[in-house]
This record gives sequence, structure tokens and C-alpha cells, in this order.
Amino acid sequence: MSAPDFLDTNVLVYAYDSSEPVKRAIAQKLVLKALNGEMVISAQVLAEFAATLLHKISPAARPEDVKTILDVLTPIKCVAPDADLIRRAVDAREEYGVHFYDGMILAAAERAGCGRIWSEDLNAGQLYFGVQAVNPSTDRN
Repeated sequence: MSAPDFLDTNVLVYAYDSSEPVKRAIAQKLVLKALNGEMVISAQVLAEFAATLLHKISPAARPEDVKTILDVLTPIKCVAPDADLIRRAVDAREEYGVHFYDGMILAAAERAGCGRIWSEDLNAGQLYFGVQAVNPSTDRN
């Protein structure tokens, strides 16, 4: 079995963003793969996704709609944070100069044994702890 991929928050947001139809279509294909067990997310990704829907889009999503979406995403394998993951995020900050919360994403992807992380927030093509960053808008593997 090949290594799973990891989905960053922006992929989930695009999957529900009708203002970016091309990015939405790409993101929806990736989320479908995640629902089929081919991808991993983290509790942080889910929290950022919910916060974005509730507070950062206009009009804001209703809490009951966000809960329904989160229920749909439940089958996706989810990495939970702990003290070791937080420490590894600090390592990511030190080694790669990324923001701490991006380091949390990288640490979760590493912990899950992922080969790639789909994200617009990282340097496409760069390896972080052995996980390659892929921009879903430019690479459609």
C-alpha cells in the first residue's frame, strides 16, 4: 500500500467555495479521495476549516450546516495533536522557517506517514520531514 496524502485546510475550504469554480472542482476530487481512505487530515485542519466557514466567509455558514459538513468528513483519518506533535511543530519552525501552525500540519502529515501534502501554503516541491508539498492548483496528480 502506498503512503497516504495529507489535505491542508485550504483544500477543504475550496471544496465548499463556489467563488473559485476551478479550485473547487480540484478540491472536491481530493476530498472524495480522502473520503475513500486515500488521504489524511488533522484535528487542526478540521478546526481551521470550521472557523473559516463560521467566521471568514461571507455570508458565514450556519453552525448546523458546519456540523453537517463535519459529519460528512468523519470517515477521513484524522491525526490528533499531543505534546510530541507540538514539539515537532517547533522543529518545523526551526528547520524550515514555517509558521508554527503550518509546522503542526507538517508534523501531523509526518506522523501519518504521508508522502505528499496538498496545500497552497507551502513551497510546492519542497520536502518537509520527508513529505513533499504539492500545490493542488498547479499539480493535478
